[in-house]
Amino acid sequence: MSRFLFPCLSAIAFLLVLGSACTPRETPAAAGLRSQTLLLGNGAEPADLDPQTVTAFTDMNIMVALFEGLTVLDEASSAPLPGVAKSWIQSPDGLTWTFELREDARWSDGSPLVAEDFVFSFRRILSPKLAAEYAYMLWPLKNARALSEGQLSDPALLGARALSPHSLELQLEAPCPWLLSLVSNQAWFPVHRPTLERFGAWNERGTRWTRPENLVCNGPFRLLEWAPQSRLVVEANRHYWDTKRSALRRVVFLPNESLSTDERNFRSGQIHATYDLSPEKIETYRREAPERLRIDPFYETFFLRLNVSKAPFNDVRVRRALALAIDRAALCRSVLHDSRSPALSFTPPGGDGYVSTFKLQEDREAARRLLAEAGFPGGKDFPRFEVELKSDDIHRSVMEAIQQMWKKELGIDCSLSSLEQMTWLANQNARSYQVSTSRWIGDYLDANTFLDLFLSTGGKNQTNWSAADYDQLITEASACSDKARRHALQHRAEQLLLTELPIIPIFHGTRVYLLHPAVKNWPAALLGLRRYQYVHVQSN
Repeated sequence: MSRFLFPCLSAIAFLLVLGSACTPRETPAAAGLRSQTLLLGNGAEPADLDPQTVTAFTDMNIMVALFEGLTVLDEASSAPLPGVAKSWIQSPDGLTWTFELREDARWSDGSPLVAEDFVFSFRRILSPKLAAEYAYMLWPLKNARALSEGQLSDPALLGARALSPHSLELQLEAPCPWLLSLVSNQAWFPVHRPTLERFGAWNERGTRWTRPENLVCNGPFRLLEWAPQSRLVVEANRHYWDTKRSALRRVVFLPNESLSTDERNFRSGQIHATYDLSPEKIETYRREAPERLRIDPFYETFFLRLNVSKAPFNDVRVRRALALAIDRAALCRSVLHDSRSPALSFTPPGGDGYVSTFKLQEDREAARRLLAEAGFPGGKDFPRFEVELKSDDIHRSVMEAIQQMWKKELGIDCSLSSLEQMTWLANQNARSYQVSTSRWIGDYLDANTFLDLFLSTGGKNQTNWSAADYDQLITEASACSDKARRHALQHRAEQLLLTELPIIPIFHGTRVYLLHPAVKNWPAALLGLRRYQYVHVQSN
């Protein structure tokens, strides 16, 4: 087991540096305690601040500060709570939902937020020209899929209409058991029509409507500053409907893809929380500062995407050989320091009682036999290929271990290409890769949030794999309100996915990070996102 040693600090000095009392000058973290400013490492520079086009979890961390949907999710329970909507009712057949909006809901410029704003926003994200990767999140709405795929052209046919300024009706294609959680997702956030029209952003990405001087939002914070690759600052939105309960005055997001730099910033008092933590540093914090180490449950799976349109990954025998040659238990033990658990299925535990009945198992003999059957005995003549990975310590260390396992067990070689997050994600979206690391965090507590990724026309499939049987099973499960029946359909779909293996599950996640003890009202969040307005910082 590797051990991280600070080159100049003994254990005692390490603890002193963690405390603010020994520093000669007030650190930003200490100053933040007085000013109610929360300083956060955020993993990467945001691609944009348009909630309908961003896809990275690091971007969503910011979205939930700036925008709010019909509902919000409670961190501790993941249960949907009232957001912009103060109440709702559904019809007996589950096909019609009516949401009553708060009369005091406002945009950050003080103008009223009304039901028609949601209708406009839903129509925008479903525009084929915008090509939003998360458009599929709205497919439960009547005609949403047909509109997003260009089969219908009249947005008025969408199952969403304003009954009055504060009453929104949604009509569904079929009952959707997780709708109340689904509408909390950023894909369902409202966007400000006058601002988008001013910048011609209906079908365009990357316009200036998301800059600090232009952005009009409806969340608990408004955008104050955005210095790319440096910092993004939000301040309390005085027009937010629950502003009286908001404690924080500002949140500063510091983009940084280096986990080592993030950890050094924490030790030196630059931030109150890191985004993540390098695996080799877990043991040091367990031993020296356990009160600052957080290992929280997280509804996440780390996996490999295989581009099945590219040889030799178009051969399922090759894909199975790669999957069966990985010793996930050893990887989690020695590389991840027992901070994560081996993923023998794609769906992680913790969602609505679903547990996959089909499991992948390490089988090196079977892996070698499959590779030989595919025409590569002992790895002979297997083409050297490239694995693209996000440029952080977790992706790198995990892939270095897998690279060695494939070499030892199968006799094949691969190179590793470390990329910045935006390039890594763009290549996945364009399918311009051979193999790529990936992480998926559930949007709500149901296996569907993982399994519907691989629908043939899903915006986040990104593997070029499709199976009509899989599509049919997921479509049936999505419309099934009987939990036992839904789970049975999902089991069949996951078995098919893990037999075809366009993806290779590696480990189920936890959220491993460092948190300053002065940060309060910060419960473990299974889905990872926070309601920052209710966080506060105080000296102990």
